[in-house]
Amino acid sequence: MTINKDNITAVILAGGKGRRLGGQDKGLVEYKNKKLIEYVLERIKPQVNTILINANRNRSTYEQYGYSVINDELSDFQGPLAGFATAMKVAKTDFIVTLPCDGPTLPKDLVSRLANALKENSKGIAVAHDGERLQPVYALIPIKHIDSLESYLESGDRKIDLWYAQHNLITVDFSDQKTAFFNINTEQQRLD
Repeated sequence: MTINKDNITAVILAGGKGRRLGGQDKGLVEYKNKKLIEYVLERIKPQVNTILINANRNRSTYEQYGYSVINDELSDFQGPLAGFATAMKVAKTDFIVTLPCDGPTLPKDLVSRLANALKENSKGIAVAHDGERLQPVYALIPIKHIDSLESYLESGDRKIDLWYAQHNLITVDFSDQKTAFFNINTEQQRLD
């Protein structure tokens, strides 16, 4: 199966509570005179043909960017996997690539590197690794894993790493771009 920008949908995860930022909607937080979602869109647009924004509030604001906005099917801010599941049901492509809304410097070659790693094993899940730790929300996931994910969520589990462990996890080395995975979690990081 060919894995390229035509059959990958980018899913920007903007559905969280933003607890560490005082409950602010992280994607709409200003950072260096731009909203965080704008940085992410700018970086991911050249890498895919289709983009979804997963947001559980401020839907009309996100819709102004011109992309489809989807809410989690699970209520109560159930975490990134809830966003993955909703996107996997909505996407018309064979794969989704997931990324957080608060990572303004994501790699410009994120999709191509994840796709190259997955070409060897299209049943796997390719996840970025910065050289020190796994970056679990930067992942390329085959849509065919939706049943597995729904079963996992129905069991009450929410930990990404445990769901990944049920599949062939392919870690993709991004140690040459460690700072690309910087994200804004606190007010101090936003102001630096």
